[in-house]
Amino acid sequence: MNQTSRSAPVRWDAVPPELQIAGSVIDVMRSVTPPRPVLTRQREAALTDRQREILDELGRTVVVEGFIDLTMADLAARLNCSLRTLYQLAGSRNELVVTVIDRVLRSHGRSAHNAVTADMSALEAIQAYLHAANDAVSEVTPEFAADMAAINEGTALNEAHSNYLIDVTRALLDLAVDRGEIDIKPVDTAALARMLGGLGRDFARPEVLGRLDHSPARSANAMIDLVLDGLRRSTT
Repeated sequence: MNQTSRSAPVRWDAVPPELQIAGSVIDVMRSVTPPRPVLTRQREAALTDRQREILDELGRTVVVEGFIDLTMADLAARLNCSLRTLYQLAGSRNELVVTVIDRVLRSHGRSAHNAVTADMSALEAIQAYLHAANDAVSEVTPEFAADMAAINEGTALNEAHSNYLIDVTRALLDLAVDRGEIDIKPVDTAALARMLGGLGRDFARPEVLGRLDHSPARSANAMIDLVLDGLRRSTT
């Protein structure tokens, strides 16, 4: 059976002027309000170099090893710092971990935003943004995912960042509809954004992660590509 090859995706700079909607993909992404940081700007700015070093080191280790079986004393020993130093950062182990992971997720979020350029079409921006976001959390282990799901603070943090990812995706999907980039109408952008933006999180769940043929990031990115390819407006 003959298969018809799909045309290349329409770039924003190739969209007819009558379909061009004011506002770049960067403007649209910036219009979405991010979750409130665990550390306020004032507290972040007041951190000493040693405190930043501790938070950064903890961020590199807990996403791999998990933390549920560790006490503040255990963490202090691993980080070669005093308990007092840790309690100056947070009042409990869970609060410390959430502070650390929030900083990590915000760093990943900046990387994902930086993957998008103003000349991209809205669908290209979604693809670049979600790929970068999924790739950034590819080091997450089943142990860490299970530990975050086991504490209320972890669940709330994951939900807040996931909702932001979904909101950015929906804003870009709405822009794609307005620009005429999507070949299918009508499109439920709220439902589609939740599906696309939630793939990385869902695939990283401890009960799912071990059942995938590939890493959560690779699997999520493949599904994103498949869906976006089906949405793109043909050039023919």
